[in-house]
Parts: sequence; C-alpha cells; structure tokens
Amino acid sequence: QVQLVESGGGLVQAGGSLSVSCAASGLTFTSYAVGWFRQAPGKEREFVAAISRSGLKTNYADPVKGRFTISRDNAKNTAYLQMNSLKPEDTAVYYCAARYYSGAYTPSRTVTEYDNWGQGTQVTVSS
Repeated sequence: QVQLVESGGGLVQAGGSLSVSCAASGLTFTSYAVGWFRQAPGKEREFVAAISRSGLKTNYADPVKGRFTISRDNAKNTAYLQMNSLKPEDTAVYYCAARYYSGAYTPSRTVTEYDNWGQGTQVTVSS
C-alpha cells in the first residue's frame, strides 16, 4: 500500500522560510516522479513543483519560481519542498503526489496525472 506522509508545515511570517517533507513508503520510490501541489480555501488544487525520478529534472509553477526548491533523497524515500521569501498568498494546504513513469521524464502539472497523494500539511504565511 502506497503511503505519502507530509510534514513540516506551520505558521511563518511573510518573507520567512519553511521546508516541508514527503516520506514515501509502499512503492519503489526511484520509479516515481514527485509533485507538490497546494490548495487554498475556496480554490482548486494547483501545481507547485515536480521532480523526476533521479532528481536531475525539476519544474516549477511561475508564482513560486526562484523562491521554492524541490528536491529528493532517494536513499531516504523522501522528497522536500524548500520555500523561501514566503508571501501571504502562499498560504494553503500543501500536498505531495507521486506518479509512476518509465522512459523519458515529461513534466506533469495536472492533478489527474498523479495517482498517489498524501494527506496534506498546512502552511500559513502571516502578513
């Protein structure tokens, strides 16, 4: 049974930093791309960042580019999202998701492309 467990969310002031983690189990982690998504109240879940199986390729949504960094440690079956220069509009529940793929990596930015999800962790940025 695949499990993704996020941790590390919390409350931070605008301009601050926060790191969230996603611990994976029940899957061959190195066969899966990982994505981070977020959902603010009353809004649809949106793409934040994604990383390939090897960690060599990454993709970001425009609103977070240059401020957020996605990474992974395959030895620990864990993915990370480092968030810097946080803004109040970054406030949301952050979800990690995993997607199996073979062959060449292609970026996946839509919710429907991922079939394994964590329960989410709340990130609140105060102004």
